[in-house]
Amino acid sequence: MILSQGGFRQTVFAACALASVVFSPANASGPASVEVSARPISQFRIGHDEKQFGPLEFVGGLEMTSPSRDFGGLSALRFLKAGGDFIGVADTGYWFFGTVARDADRRPVGIQNFRMQQMVDQNGQPVDEKSEVDAEGLAVKDGVATVGFERNHRIAQFNVDPSNMKASFKQLDFLVPVQELRQNRGFETVTHANAGGRHQGSLVVVSEKSLDKAGNIYAAIIEGPLKGVFTVTRNGDFDITDGAFLPDGDLLLLERSFTMEGGLRMHLRRIHGESVEKGAVADGPVLLEADMGYQIDNMEGLDVWTRDDGALMVSLISDDNHSILQRNLYLEFILYQN
Repeated sequence: MILSQGGFRQTVFAACALASVVFSPANASGPASVEVSARPISQFRIGHDEKQFGPLEFVGGLEMTSPSRDFGGLSALRFLKAGGDFIGVADTGYWFFGTVARDADRRPVGIQNFRMQQMVDQNGQPVDEKSEVDAEGLAVKDGVATVGFERNHRIAQFNVDPSNMKASFKQLDFLVPVQELRQNRGFETVTHANAGGRHQGSLVVVSEKSLDKAGNIYAAIIEGPLKGVFTVTRNGDFDITDGAFLPDGDLLLLERSFTMEGGLRMHLRRIHGESVEKGAVADGPVLLEADMGYQIDNMEGLDVWTRDDGALMVSLISDDNHSILQRNLYLEFILYQN
């Protein structure tokens, strides 16, 4: 989504209107290759070499640019192969695919084989209407991509075919009353719980900033034995932009704040797994907080995966809103467990 303040959409610098974007013709027959350049990021805190930030260790990152006018607006990313091949959605109605390239020390050094494909309708035609393809959240399991859309709020499922993505084959009941969902504050977190945990692999969705009367954020377990609506305690002025379950059953949430006074900030918050339950108010501690003194931007996407040496990894991406004042970032951390 586009950052907003006081009812007006603004960039993180609140200085200029968003750059106008003219999209190139859609490719409805399959993903098209897109040239992406990546500048490695070695410092998370700008001007400092420290690597440890609470329980998180910064591994490295990338600042991604492209001459393609379609590139950008990256809202969610999930790895198809741990730390390598990925699939994602952009809020402009595109799928994207690619591979993170790494050096001998497993640090990210580039993006390879990046492709994009515009989302299509049941007739296989590209969908140009923003309200129909404002894709914000993504979960992948057993060859099925589950996508959360804002504006026309829905949770839709697609067969994953990196060679040619087709239309949705199913829509799911998201349980939260649709009148409670704000137009541009819908389901940005779509994630599967752990198959062996208490939620038995169920899909869990969390809205960005659709609040109940108590000011808590609407969420739901939309399938399985614990199916039902719950809420998440809102953390100050932070909104929730993505999430993924950890191996122990806790839910790691990515949160973002933008205010005129505080500027742009990011949180990683660990929600206690036992509080993800019908009728409950879920909450948990903040593991990481960063502001503009760190290499962050409009952080929108998160994935959790396990590296080949057993390290638990957290990957983040940002959405540049197709603005010349913002950046597309990929950041990577090791999360150390107690």
